[in-house]
Amino acid sequence: MGDSTAPAWMRRALQLAASGPWPDPNPRVGCVLVGPDGRVVGEGHHHGAGSPHAEIEALEAAGVAARGATAYVTLEPCSHTGRTGPCTEALIDAGVSRVVFAQSDPNPDAAGGAERLHAAGVHVMGGVLAEAAEALNARWARTVVLGRPLVTWKLATTLDGRSAAADGTSQWITGEQARADVHVLRGTRDAVLVGTGTVLADDPRLTVRMPDGGLAPDQPLRVVMGLRPVPPDARVWAAPGAVVHLETRDPRQALESLWHRGVRDVWLEGGPTLAAAFLRAGLVDDVYAYVAPALLGGGRTAVADLGVDSIGGMRRLDLDEVVVVGGDVRIHAVPHVEGPDRVAPASGTADTTDSPELLAPAAPNH
Repeated sequence: MGDSTAPAWMRRALQLAASGPWPDPNPRVGCVLVGPDGRVVGEGHHHGAGSPHAEIEALEAAGVAARGATAYVTLEPCSHTGRTGPCTEALIDAGVSRVVFAQSDPNPDAAGGAERLHAAGVHVMGGVLAEAAEALNARWARTVVLGRPLVTWKLATTLDGRSAAADGTSQWITGEQARADVHVLRGTRDAVLVGTGTVLADDPRLTVRMPDGGLAPDQPLRVVMGLRPVPPDARVWAAPGAVVHLETRDPRQALESLWHRGVRDVWLEGGPTLAAAFLRAGLVDDVYAYVAPALLGGGRTAVADLGVDSIGGMRRLDLDEVVVVGGDVRIHAVPHVEGPDRVAPASGTADTTDSPELLAPAAPNH
């Protein structure tokens, strides 16, 4: 069944979806309910894990007007019971006559909604603005495939690859603008991870600060991994927000623990030993390198031994972006992966409201 208005309504659903949170265990989803007369009777978007799904919010807004309506949803309605009930059953019970969705659900635990709706006599159409919907939830979808949080490694080095001087001092390799840029990106993740060695050597706060120097209202989880105890007077304990000490040196074990805590996007700021452990395990998905036009000639390297014995074994990265930040350079790259399995680049805060396609009129005129 054709629907010439479907792209316009789906654009509105995508705009709603972009209001949802990331990082979050759940995808960002928007829903628009349009009655038989072509008017919106309900809208909704998902506000994060544990809250009503977009379809439920839209159905509650519509009430009895949902009967006979068409639901435009950015993700295939779920057919399983998690913290909330299946959206397919709610749509069927409300008497929705058609469901148009953008992206098929990549989560095998939640997929199958289209078949369930069709079996109940609901007309179903998928794939409307699917690419825009996939871009919006690219990082979430990647976590579903991997079954672990994504990991972004941040490093700051001199031109000769040093992260600290011979005496161990490292503040400050990069300038003020670069450090402020780090706080912006750090704030887009739901956990900041370092090793106990970094805590003992540098005593970092691991907080996200605003441009005026104040603490951001929402702080990522501060995570320290390693077998050594974290001193009770360490500054990591002092700021608002939660702190977790994972008593392990195994990156996979650490990520599994964080996954079960609901963490989906990790900002890795550990020292060279921890960075090498994650790189050797193949657990780094993004790299942000801040390079200062300076030379040390000695001191600590940015990463420890990676097991590379010859130039042929060099770890290759795919360059995504190079930006001058104040007097330094920020390089964003991702580990080279053959085929379609590369992680979506960018900061992980994809917001399709800036897309020209989605800035078109949100709905047809009626």
